[in-house]
Amino acid sequence: MTEKHSLVLIPGLLCTGDLWRDQIDALDDIANITVADHTRDDTMPAIASRLLSEAPERFALAGLSMGGYIALEVMRQAPERVTHLAIMDSRAIADTPEEGQRRLDFINLVEKGSAFKGVTRSLLPILIHPSRLEDEELTDRIFKMAEDVGKEAFIRQERALLAREVLWDVLKTISCPTLVLSGADDKLIPASVQREMAVEIPTAQYVEIPECGHLPTMEEPEITSKYMRHWLARS
Repeated sequence: MTEKHSLVLIPGLLCTGDLWRDQIDALDDIANITVADHTRDDTMPAIASRLLSEAPERFALAGLSMGGYIALEVMRQAPERVTHLAIMDSRAIADTPEEGQRRLDFINLVEKGSAFKGVTRSLLPILIHPSRLEDEELTDRIFKMAEDVGKEAFIRQERALLAREVLWDVLKTISCPTLVLSGADDKLIPASVQREMAVEIPTAQYVEIPECGHLPTMEEPEITSKYMRHWLARS
C-alpha cells in the first residue's frame, strides 16, 4: 500500500477549513490532511513560522489566496521541507495602492463594529462567479467562515497582508512539483496574473477552471480535487 502524503492546507482571508471541505473528503484516501491556523499572528513570516513549527517534517502544501501568500513565505523559509506545492488564486506581487486602501477601509469598518456579513456581502461579486451569487448554500458557507474567523483575527490577517513582502524572486527557486490553479473568471486576482507567476516556477503546471471565480475549492470542488490528486501523484 502506498504511503499517504502529509498535506497541509492554508485557507484564505476570512476563511476556515470549510474552504477545503470537499478536498479533505475527496483526498482522504491518499493524504493525511491538516488545516493550518493563520489567525493568531499579524505578519506573514510569523504565520509561516508557526505553520512550520506545527507541520510534519516533510509535507505537501496548498494555499488559496492569502493561503498562497503564506505558502510562498513557507517556501522562502524552509523549501526543503515541502514535497509538493499548490498555489491557488494567489500571487507573488504586492497590492496595488487601491487594494491596500481597501484593506485599510475594511479594518476601519470592522474596528467600528461593522458586521462581517456586510463586509463579505460587499466582496461577493469579486469572490465568486456571477452565476453563483444566488447560490444560498455557497454564500451562507462564505458568511459563516467569516463569522468564525472573527473580528480580531481578521484585523491581524489584513495587517499581515498589508505588510507582506514581494516574493517574486522565490518563484524561480521552487523545485518541487507545483500546481498553480486559477478560476478563469477570478476578478480579485486575474488569471493572467497567475499565468505569469506560473511561468516563473520551473516545475509549475498551470490550470485554469472555466466559469469559476476566486474560490475554486468551493465553486468547483470536484474539478479542483481532481487536479490536486494529479498534483500529489507527481514526483
